[in-house]
Amino acid sequence: MTPPLRLAHTADLEASELRAVRALLDAAFDGDLSDEDWEHGLGGLHALVHDEAGLAAHGAVVMRRLRHRGRWLRTGYVEAVAVRADVRRTGLGGRVTAELERVIGRAYDLGALSASEDGALLYEARGWQRWPGQVHALSPDGIVRLPDEEGGVYLRPGLAGPLDPAGELVFDWRDGDVT
Repeated sequence: MTPPLRLAHTADLEASELRAVRALLDAAFDGDLSDEDWEHGLGGLHALVHDEAGLAAHGAVVMRRLRHRGRWLRTGYVEAVAVRADVRRTGLGGRVTAELERVIGRAYDLGALSASEDGALLYEARGWQRWPGQVHALSPDGIVRLPDEEGGVYLRPGLAGPLDPAGELVFDWRDGDVT
């Protein structure tokens, strides 16, 4: 039987559920998840899959602002996607991502995420497109270029349609990793 998927806002998750999500992320990212990374995945919608052993998969979509060609776009930003080690490569990551994509397609101008090399394979297979252009952030000191992020940002067209790669992306600022 396929484990059920639940979609819930951060405000609707119990403290024990949030602890389980953090533990899953810490394990999946080998302890390389900072407190800022954790906070980036809060305040939006969470897709969770539980099985008989507990939380098997998780992903979140949070609202961010992204400027392109002088227009600020409401962006569904994917965060905190992880699958428990013993159930990886069983389709749970795809199920979680599909639910986040459904939300993005109906509620946001576009979707965006920053992917690791391993994660990029999943997103590319699902139609996410690597952003070939420049990436910037609106910092407390003004707009700054983020060359280290270029090549790792992926977009999914939403209500805004495709973006022009000749134009830069400017993300809103947040503590820790900006993208």
